[in-house]
Amino acid sequence: MPYFDTASAAPLHPVARQALQAALDEGWADPARLYREGRRARLLLDAAREAAAEAVGCRADELVFTPSGTHAVHTGMAGVLGGRRRVGGHLVVSAVEHSSVLHAADAHAAAGGTVTEVPVDRLGAVSAAGYEAALGSTTALACLQSANHEVGTVQPVAEVAEVCGAAGVPLLVDAAQSLGWGRVEGAWSVLAASAHKWGGPPGVGLLAVRKGVRFSAQGPADERESGRSPGFANLPAVVAAAASLRAVRAEADAEAARLRILVDRLRRRVVRLVPDVEVVGDADRRLPHLVTFSCLYVDGETLLHELDRAGYSVSSGSSCTSSTLTPSHVLRAMGVLSEGNVRVSLPRGTSADEVNGFLEVLPGAVAGVREKLGVSEPSAVAPVADSVEIDALGLRCPQPVIELARAITTVPVGGTVTVVSDDEVARLDIPAWCAMRGHTYLGESPRATGVAYRVRREG
Repeated sequence: MPYFDTASAAPLHPVARQALQAALDEGWADPARLYREGRRARLLLDAAREAAAEAVGCRADELVFTPSGTHAVHTGMAGVLGGRRRVGGHLVVSAVEHSSVLHAADAHAAAGGTVTEVPVDRLGAVSAAGYEAALGSTTALACLQSANHEVGTVQPVAEVAEVCGAAGVPLLVDAAQSLGWGRVEGAWSVLAASAHKWGGPPGVGLLAVRKGVRFSAQGPADERESGRSPGFANLPAVVAAAASLRAVRAEADAEAARLRILVDRLRRRVVRLVPDVEVVGDADRRLPHLVTFSCLYVDGETLLHELDRAGYSVSSGSSCTSSTLTPSHVLRAMGVLSEGNVRVSLPRGTSADEVNGFLEVLPGAVAGVREKLGVSEPSAVAPVADSVEIDALGLRCPQPVIELARAITTVPVGGTVTVVSDDEVARLDIPAWCAMRGHTYLGESPRATGVAYRVRREG
């Protein structure tokens, strides 16, 4: 059964498994103790730190291990904000950061700090100019992911680090998605990553803080991990994480070239095989193993279930799920279609046959979901009015857009259709539908219940 969701968690690398087993036998003691078992554990911990630091591109004494990537992000953000509190309480983040960064930003704002979100373009990328405009005299920290976790777009970290450095502001980089593929370039100040993203065991994060960055650990601390990550480290998992990082980096260039070919095939063929599909994210400046696309008139949760039934494990940033009625913050910030969203992230070793098999299954799965929702090409009809209003209150994604597609042919060219909806997703998907179908989105206006979205039919 092909597993295509390595952006969430990569399968355990064989080297990680071997190192974990060996470290369970040799690294169970307290590395702070001076007897032989402790010294043996300390040697393993020091070797793991050296290997991880080499992969990151920092000094060994700049890197600590944490209980998770999220813990590393939260610790890094809190430590720099605390260390630079005299500068001010202003935090700058991109609009498409991982939720760990955005949750920490929310907590910072709730405690009295201020937060500026830097917007992205339709490909999901920030600009250095956007960060430069957001920085100010009271900015204590800026954050930017190295590559986006939902659409794969690689961010201009080096350029942003340059403008942050000129302003005297540290830059924290969330490198969770990219570190397994290579070092993060540029003069970043703080870096966080998570082992289970590259095939290490879960429950291990990395936090690197460059010398010279003012850092004040928040909360109780102890003597372990430079006082930045208190508590007894899971040494066997740490050893396995470092060993697997070194292993995946040794094969990264060759595997990236191979997987990029397979992802390019997915990007080209999905739009040919499935009608009304938008492939999102940058086609060139992207992670080599990840592609995301959205399908009109499709319930995202149902589509994922259908693909799972066919033997393919994929993920989604779609808003059409039982757990949320709001669009993915990444897709919303990009302004792209969110309904029927599918993220495919290929693990190392994925074969061309597995990708071809997915392409054979996908059209039927999408067609089956659309059939269940009663979607069909509208037949030509004589316009019935210059303007039509649709009551879509209570209808959830993708139904408001489906009703819009059915109604657009009932008005003449130049006529308008107004969709009244209380589904937050409509705010994103109706404009995206207009862009895909060549109609003009005229904007929205509040109603006593819901929001009215107006669309003008074009030729």
